[in-house]
Amino acid sequence: MFTVVGVRFKKAGKIYYFEPGDLSLESGQHVIVETARGLEYGEIVIGPKTVQEDEIVAPLKKVLRVATDEDAVKVQENKRKEGEAFKICEQKIRVHGLPMNLVDVEYTFDINKIIFYFTAEGRIDFRELVKDLAAVFRTRIELRQIGVRDEAKMMNGIGCCGRSLCCATFLGDFEPVSIRMAKEQNLSLNPTKISGICGRLMCCLKYENDRYACGGGAKVSAPAIGREVVTEEGDGRVISVNQNKRTAMVDLGNKKTELPWEAIVEKEKTNE
Repeated sequence: MFTVVGVRFKKAGKIYYFEPGDLSLESGQHVIVETARGLEYGEIVIGPKTVQEDEIVAPLKKVLRVATDEDAVKVQENKRKEGEAFKICEQKIRVHGLPMNLVDVEYTFDINKIIFYFTAEGRIDFRELVKDLAAVFRTRIELRQIGVRDEAKMMNGIGCCGRSLCCATFLGDFEPVSIRMAKEQNLSLNPTKISGICGRLMCCLKYENDRYACGGGAKVSAPAIGREVVTEEGDGRVISVNQNKRTAMVDLGNKKTELPWEAIVEKEKTNE
């Protein structure tokens, strides 16, 4: 068993576990930690808790110290520098004529490395670009190619629901999304209606899927459309299902009626 705290470095970013050591830490505090990229400034989003060994990535690094006001000022200064670095990199990309789109720039807290995130159709030979950037900034340079989902997460935007993108506001990790999830939720399979601004299937299809797939964990699942059923009002056939209301529209022959799933019993299939 290990005592850990969960630290996040970006809004809606992935949560990493660190050992609190002898420090008295709580959720909401900012701390300085050592990562593979160097020193980083992050926020504790999960207070001290005990986890199993298989829940951590060894070796578990310690929280170095609680962040100070001076550290917060340095972070803001790094943000200003990131804006300047973005403009310089864009200029260098044009000079080298590279078919790439710069998305974001990130300084590590100790300015030990600058990471430039970009998108491109294929592989890019950016070796000369890296040399130019290293000569300007005189620190370690990393160019990282990202996908369209990561681009949307970094840039944010407004989804078709009228709210900020889920990936940029609260989703820490991307999970696989399939067209089957849209089918189970009785949505239109038109790609333009179930795709986000990144062009991929919307993330909400995944995290809302459990409610639809098994009736939100309820004991009674949705009747299949087209199945012959028995109800208190007579025998009929299911013609549509409302997942949110947990009801089904049943054609009884002389009329159509909407009934809760609990009031519907599917007839057993017979082999003819």
